[in-house]
This record gives sequence, structure tokens and C-alpha cells, in this order.
Amino acid sequence: MVKAEISEGTTPAPASGARVLVVGGGYVGMYTALHLQRKLKAKGRKSRSGDKGGREHGRPGQHGAHDEAEIVVVSPDPYMTYQPFLPEAAAGNISPRHVVVPLRRVLPGCTVLIGEATAIDHARRTATLRTLGSEAEGAGTVELRYDELVLAPGSVSRTLPVPGLADHGIGFKSVEEAIGLRNHVIEQMDIASSTRDPAVRDAALTFVFVGGGYAGVEALAELEDMARYATRYYHNVKPEDMKWILVEATGRILPEVGEEMGRYTVRELRARNIDVRLDTRLDSCEDRVAVLSDGARFPTRTIVWTAGVKPHPVLAATDLPRDARGRLRCTARLGVEGVEHAWAAGDAAAVPDLTSDEPGKECAPNAQHAVRQAKVLAENILASLRGEPLRDYRHAYAGSVASLGLHKGVAHVYGRKLKGYPAWLMHRVYHLSRVPTFNRKARVLAEWTLSGLFKREIVSLGSLEHPRAEFELAAGGESPKDRNDTDDT
Repeated sequence: MVKAEISEGTTPAPASGARVLVVGGGYVGMYTALHLQRKLKAKGRKSRSGDKGGREHGRPGQHGAHDEAEIVVVSPDPYMTYQPFLPEAAAGNISPRHVVVPLRRVLPGCTVLIGEATAIDHARRTATLRTLGSEAEGAGTVELRYDELVLAPGSVSRTLPVPGLADHGIGFKSVEEAIGLRNHVIEQMDIASSTRDPAVRDAALTFVFVGGGYAGVEALAELEDMARYATRYYHNVKPEDMKWILVEATGRILPEVGEEMGRYTVRELRARNIDVRLDTRLDSCEDRVAVLSDGARFPTRTIVWTAGVKPHPVLAATDLPRDARGRLRCTARLGVEGVEHAWAAGDAAAVPDLTSDEPGKECAPNAQHAVRQAKVLAENILASLRGEPLRDYRHAYAGSVASLGLHKGVAHVYGRKLKGYPAWLMHRVYHLSRVPTFNRKARVLAEWTLSGLFKREIVSLGSLEHPRAEFELAAGGESPKDRNDTDDT
């Protein structure tokens, strides 16, 4: 391990300011850094107007450094993914680049490091980081000191020890997975269209989704909608040839929109010939055969796993208090319980819900709370640095919206229940208002407008996953696909 102050890519902390380390570049991480950046910039302008003859307070002496505080953001990706748009990206309604927000563009007043925290020793105020630079140098990890810590690493897929899942399962938490799944579905239709083996054709046209939450239901509904549309371009594949199966371990789907809307969603999906199996688990998917707890067996080449999430593993590599589910125990002021100078929000934090009458109720780990928590979190960090009083986070849950494909949706917002086209329209309007930056809003709106005027683009770009394959073959090597086929056997 190398102990180092960060240098381009890495900036030394300003002499008179505190260093705020933000771990994670998702909802909470990006929005917290964004609010801090704006507040520090505003204070800098105010200070300069009152001190024209002397030093310009608040002006960054270098990238990411302010007189009052320096903000360092550590993220494994150079962008924030707006996850509610992943199903539409998978269906081809939105371009992948419009689902993500570049961190360096949005956070010009912060230092953005591409990497991840592997351990945090808050007692010593140090974080162990693995960055692209440290790996290129062969140093492994670097140690970074901080004054204030914001832990917002988000969550990772919660998997179970299902035989064959690691070999054949497909996740749905990143834009890469969403686009990869789109390419995969179209590739299966190509296989079914060109094979003479009925067993291969049947497996290629069978799509199993595990998990009846937002990710699973929206991904399945959007992709089924896309695949049904795509069949018009295949001479020997019809919508009724495909099997779409949703497996949910509990007795309901989409619990966030309420029981009534959940039952409506089940009826809507079944009316589209989608096999919804409640109170059912995936027991095995070895040899590309999905075996369910109700005894059903489905040969399939597509198993999408969206059965929940769990806190990021880095939380277990800290000396901070966690609850039984592995999340950081936090106060209503978004500080880590019993610890000073440590803050958290979003998926990583167990934050009490002050608007609920139910004792011990915590805020749901969703984007609605994360964006609002980030603003309060940034204000409380600055208030702490300035010796000012902190405020509690308080937000009554407004409700939820979900898309079930083009012109179809469900919603339960402020006690009102909507379904069909009105719910789908509300889903689009709400998320368009929430996606960060005017640039992204305009681009997404333009894509939606154009998609209403022209036909859908149905094309697989699966070769993007192996961009050097053709050159490797030309150079006398073996293609990545051939290597994978050899490994499978």
C-alpha cells in the first residue's frame, strides 16, 4: 500500500479547508457533491464581493479545492447511471449514453477519482483506495486522508446459492447489463430463426426473469414489448412462439404501488401471455434448464436475475456501526450513529422515517429518498464545518410509478391510483423531471419525440462486447466467442 496525497487525478488538500471524501458516484454521491459544490461556490462569490482587495475566498486554487472545503468523489465509473431508465434503454427507447450523467462535467469543482474504496479506517480518518492510476503503477492501493466522510457506495445484486446462476444468470443493475441483455434477446431471436433444431429454438425463445420488483417487472415488460414488435421482421418467429416467465418468491409483485395495482399488473402481464408465477423460487439453472420450486422445468438460454439487492461490500470493510441487514445505522440528520464526521444516505444507510407513525420505520432505499437525502446531507456537512445547527431529514413518501411497456403502466401517487396510458405518461413525465441536467432532459425528450414519428430500431450490437474479435481472428488468434464456447464445455 502506498500512502499518498492525491495528485492529478489527485489534488492536495487546501491548507485552510477540510477534505470531504464522497465514496460513490450514484444518486447520493453525485447529488451530495453537486450541492456542496454549489454552496461553496455561492459562498466564494459572496466572500469575493466583500473582499475585493485581498485574496479571493472560495475560488478553487486547483481542480476540486475550495478555501472552505475540498470535495473528492471516488466512483468506479466516470458517470452516474439513472437506473429508472434502464428498462427503456434495454428496449431501445433511449440511447445508452443518455441514461448516464458524466461526473466530471457535472462536478467541475470536485476532484473525481475513478476507482473504489476497499477499506475505511474512520478512527484514523483514512480510506484505502484502488484507482486506475494505482493499478497502472503497480502500487495496488493508495491511502487517502479525509476530514469528513460520505459513504454512498449504493448496493449490489443480492444473489442466492442457486446452482448454475453464476454461469448463466444475467444481472440488471448497470447500463452495460441493460444493453447486453437487449443484444442477447435479439440474438436469441436470430438463433431461433436460423436453427432447424426444435429444442434449440424452444430454449432460445424462452426468457425467465427472477424477481417481481421494479427492475424485474419493468425489464421484462419493456423487452417483451420490444421482442413482440421485432417479430414482424422475422419470417418464422411469431409472438406466440416466445415464452416469457416471471418468477417471484412472494405472493405479490410491485409492492411499492400497492396491492390493488400489483394485482392489476399480474392481470395485465398474463393478458400478454406472460407466465407470472407467484410464491415460486428458482431452484436451479444448471445446463441452461430453469428448475422452479413448483416442479416446472424450462430449457432456456436467458435467465435474468433481479431478485433484490444488498449493501455494498465496502461497508463491511469499515469500523462503522451497521444494522442486521448490513447497512450503516444513521440518525435522522444523516450522520452515522454514535460517530462524528461520518455521513451516509441512500441504499447504504438505515435512516429513520420521521413522517411515519410506525415505530422503528426506516426510509425506503429508493431514488425518491436518495435525491432528497443528498440535499439535506450536503447542508448538514456544511453546517457542521461552520458550527451551525443541523436539520433532520423528513420526507413523506409520495408514491411510485412503473412502466409496463409502450403506453402501459401503473401508478400509485399521493393516494391516487392510475393504470394504462395515464400511468405510463406520468411515469415518463416524472422521470424526465428527475433525470439530472437540462442536457439529458432535452436529449431524452428528443428521443421520445422521434420514436413517436418513426419505427423502432431493432438491431443487436453484441459485437461491441468483443471489439477486438475480428482483429484477433485476422491476426491468427481465436475469437472470444470460441474461447467462451470451449470454456462452457
